Amino acid sequence: MSNVDDIVMVDADDVSLSTVIPSSSSTSSNTNDSSKPDFKPVDPKELVNGKIQTRKVRIPANRFTPLKNNWMKIYTPIVEHLKLQIRMLPKARIVEIRTCKDTEDPSSIQKAADFVKAFSLGFDVDDAAALLRLDELYIESFEIKDVKTLHGDHLARAIGRLAGKDGKTRFTIENASKTRIVLADTRIHILGSFKNIKIARDAISNLILGSPPGKVYANLRTIASRLKERF
Repeated sequence: MSNVDDIVMVDADDVSLSTVIPSSSSTSSNTNDSSKPDFKPVDPKELVNGKIQTRKVRIPANRFTPLKNNWMKIYTPIVEHLKLQIRMLPKARIVEIRTCKDTEDPSSIQKAADFVKAFSLGFDVDDAAALLRLDELYIESFEIKDVKTLHGDHLARAIGRLAGKDGKTRFTIENASKTRIVLADTRIHILGSFKNIKIARDAISNLILGSPPGKVYANLRTIASRLKERF
């Protein structure tokens, strides 16, 4: 028997197109409806109320007395504005922060922890409070040995170049780069935006490597003038 005899002929009038070729639009809509679940937006309060978050910040011994003296300046914005709970543990030298039922934003606890951490590193309470208001501020810490290994008198001279007479060099770098700098022995902490931190870090690194302060000032003036032109 030939292959021609095996072919079954179907009249086009007897079969509609809908039975032979299913609609692509209906198939895709059914597939999309079944594969994509519909989630409702989550209320931030549900995240806070579901689980209490806690942060602990250890305070160095040399910063505990300033912490007690400025406690109300630290306590007020965290409790009244961020709606968080905070307490001081004098024996352990720890500040504990946690969320509560009144907390509106679950990410505010990280801002509060960064604020207390910045104060513990040596920043002024008013400068550290900027971390609560602005999202693009960061803290970068490094040591002098990360730039260049120095010992003895060479290390002392490098620290002297960073500070300058009566802190003049540090103030100049802060004003030119719009940052805040803390010199804690061989550790350096910089508070500011990402680009401004890079400007201050480059200037400090050049001083550590032995560049004269006059040359560093000239570079900072050039950078400061460029920043003014952008704005």
